This record gives sequence, C-alpha cells and structure tokens, in this order.
Amino acid sequence: MPNATQLAQLRSRLEAEKQEIEDRQSQNDHHGLASSLRDSTGELSPIDNHPADLGTEMFERSKDLALLEKEDLHLARITAALEAMDNGTYGQCLACGKAISNERLEALPESLYCVEHAPRQDISHNQPVEEEFLSPPFGRSSRDDDDYNGFDGEDAWQIVEQWGTAESPAFSENNNVGDYDHIGIEADENDGFVESYESFVATDITGKHVSVIRNRNYKQYMDHDEGDHELETEQFE
Repeated sequence: MPNATQLAQLRSRLEAEKQEIEDRQSQNDHHGLASSLRDSTGELSPIDNHPADLGTEMFERSKDLALLEKEDLHLARITAALEAMDNGTYGQCLACGKAISNERLEALPESLYCVEHAPRQDISHNQPVEEEFLSPPFGRSSRDDDDYNGFDGEDAWQIVEQWGTAESPAFSENNNVGDYDHIGIEADENDGFVESYESFVATDITGKHVSVIRNRNYKQYMDHDEGDHELETEQFE
C-alpha cells in the first residue's frame, strides 16, 4: 500500500494525465470525429461515389475511432482510480482485496487490480460465431492434405479463379502446365464427383439404362487399367 507521500504523487500524475487527454481530445475535435464525412471530402453525399473513392477517408475514420476508444478507456480507468483514492480503497485489488504492489502502482498508477487478476490477462472469447467453423481462422492449407471433403477456402478460391487471374502457366504451382485451363490449384481434382467413374457412367431417370460418356476422365480411367476394355463393346442395359 502506498503511504501518504506516494499517494499524493500518484494522484498528481493521474490528474495531470487526465488533463492531458481531455485537452488533446478537445484540441483535435476528438480525433476529427466532431466533423462529418462531408466536411473531410467536400462532397455533399458519398452515395454517388464508388466505395474505393472514399477508401482513404474510411481508413482514417476507422483509425480515429480506435484511437478515441483507446483514450476513452484510459480516461475511464484514471477516473476510477481517482475515485478509489477519494473513498480510501486505492491500492487494494478489486478482485481479491489484497494490496497492489507499489511497483505496479508506480508503473500503472490507474491500475485497480493486482497482477494475478488484471482483466487484460483474460483472453476474450467474444468472437464472431463464424470462427467456430474456422479452426484456425485464416490458417488452413490450400491443399486437401487432411482428407477434408467439405467446402473450404480452397474451393471458394477455385470458383473465383475460374473467372481469370493474373497468373500464367509459367508461374503456376502445377508442374508441366501448358495451357491456362490447368494453372489453378489442384486444377485436375474431381469437381462434382468423388470417384472418377462417376463422371462418365450415367443412367436415365429410372436408373435402369446405363450409358458411358467417353470423356477425359474415362480415357484416363482406361489408360490406368482401372476398367475392363472388353466392357467397351458391351451393351449396357
């Protein structure tokens, strides 16, 4: 627990820091948030503009919000510490009631918790519900090495990739690529089917009349001696 002299010094530091934050927010109009987007862009309305035209302004406004939120939090912590000094509870941890070390108060005079119960040590689990299905988020491979057959980031990219990219066969991840149709990641993987024969064996709506579509997968299937060539002359009933 700080003595009277230390307490007076800490109070002086907190009051000076509080005044500094309030002055800074007043001088810069709360980081520019006191003015509207119209004032910063000169436009009567941003509706007729492409979103990218206001990219810089939107970035700066987001940064200003983050800075203001940080300062408001710091200001609230200082105010709470000064109130604790007034009611005689300063220097005691709000969680366990034990004395906060003088070293910690010297480093963080606005602290109301001991090291063991500091709120910022707790990792927030308040995350978007989508992250329950992304484990780990943005850290998955673009390959199907883990026998994962669900729709993932790789599949989403492959759909977008079909509309064109800036890559060329020379820079493709696939070896021996000679055309633009196969430069994508795992461009030769099965699309819409699991086993290759599912892509060339077909039936009618009744499921009785079987036919064979001699496509690229069929040729590869036969070249790898996975099928019976004698069946090519058979009539499927």
